[in-house]
Amino acid sequence: MCHDPSERIDLKSHSGRVRVWAGDTLIADTRKAIELRETGYPLRLYIPREDVEMTRLRRSATTTHCPFKGDTTYYSIELDGETIRDAAWSYEAPFEAVAPIRGRLAFDPELIRIQGGGDRSG
Repeated sequence: MCHDPSERIDLKSHSGRVRVWAGDTLIADTRKAIELRETGYPLRLYIPREDVEMTRLRRSATTTHCPFKGDTTYYSIELDGETIRDAAWSYEAPFEAVAPIRGRLAFDPELIRIQGGGDRSG
């Protein structure tokens, strides 16, 4: 069931550069992030795949469902024998109201470092 996210979710283009680091390794670098603000949750930045080092990511078995966005696919980051589990997620087929985040990746700021993310920068 799809709930109307219009009162809960706000999407807009992020105005600056965003970089995502796992340790000393640059995982993503973009000027094309989309900000997703959802009531009760911190700001999330969704980054286009072409600006992510996808060779470092592996799809995990973890999935979740959001009644406002849809089904989520998770990715782990692999770095020189170390794995950061479920460090990123993506909505491959989000509900129409949040279609701009389709196929983009968001990263967990508790597991990796995000620079340039406004109130979530690190």
